[in-house]
Amino acid sequence: MKLAERIETFASLGESLRDALAGKQTGHSRRLNELIEKQYLKNPWFTPPGVRLAVSAIASELVHDRLSHWCSAYPALDEEITPANVGVVMAGNIPLAGFHDFLSILISGNRIIAKKSSKDPDLIELIADIVISLNPAFGTMISLTEDRLSGFDMIIATGSDNSARYFEYYFGRYPHIIRRNRNSIAIIDGTESKGELRELGNDVFSYFGLGCRNVSLVFLPEGYDIRDIISVWHEFSSAGNHNKYAGNYDFHKAVFLVNRQEFTDTGFLLLKEDNSLSSPVSVLHYSFYKTAEELQSWISTRKDKIQCITGHGHVPFGRSQMPALWDYADGVDTIEFLLKKKQRGIL
Repeated sequence: MKLAERIETFASLGESLRDALAGKQTGHSRRLNELIEKQYLKNPWFTPPGVRLAVSAIASELVHDRLSHWCSAYPALDEEITPANVGVVMAGNIPLAGFHDFLSILISGNRIIAKKSSKDPDLIELIADIVISLNPAFGTMISLTEDRLSGFDMIIATGSDNSARYFEYYFGRYPHIIRRNRNSIAIIDGTESKGELRELGNDVFSYFGLGCRNVSLVFLPEGYDIRDIISVWHEFSSAGNHNKYAGNYDFHKAVFLVNRQEFTDTGFLLLKEDNSLSSPVSVLHYSFYKTAEELQSWISTRKDKIQCITGHGHVPFGRSQMPALWDYADGVDTIEFLLKKKQRGIL
């Protein structure tokens, strides 16, 4: 299958997803919309707005021009290759967390053997079905399972720092990408508009903060009043109505009170002055900086733990969970990985 045909298939996938989200009756729209509305029954964190956001973020990137632009950076994609069997251990922290690996493997002409996340098994199955219906040649290139992976030449595994040790032990002898815990930060410089601060709320609250691209720590210039930010976040108060989120909120509030730790309570979010990258669900850390140089030094020493940065000169506010095709997780170029291994004759 030529690259042009692969691009056309995924552009058509994007069109199908956009049509379904817009309420148009397509071959798979009914099934997709049923999944959007009912995923929370299997995974309470996957609310309809959250699943719709994930599908929309993917659909917006799957347009012909963007796919072609992405692939144009890799001339080797135009060459005839012997497909490799690429194993994928998919994450399930947010809906369709494993889609970009799915796309990268297939757009590069390889076969995917994926272990679906038990937290998100249905959505990727539907995506695969749509792709195969659009281009039956992909039927022999996609294998999704809930069982142990086997028969792979290369591996991509995403998980926590703890699971990464497991992955290293079992997959270390194969060419691999193993992803670990990462978190994202926002930088406020004091010139932000209310609209930008409101958009920052999307970076914090989308998917209840469960994604590695969700902002968990906000840096503020010395003397900045944190209330300037939270005063425009009223629209996100509905998060407190979610049972599991509310449970986290109540628990961490109790812990802070018992330990006599200072915090700011908005009624739906707890803000704590702390420069730790990782914050629990319902808690947002913030820290003050004196100079841009001081902040950059702090970031440089932790770059391997930071997924993305939102703010002026970085990812625009409100866009942290809308990555482009070329925004690779952990900064590791998946396409380059797939191509380089074959070039070196490892397979």
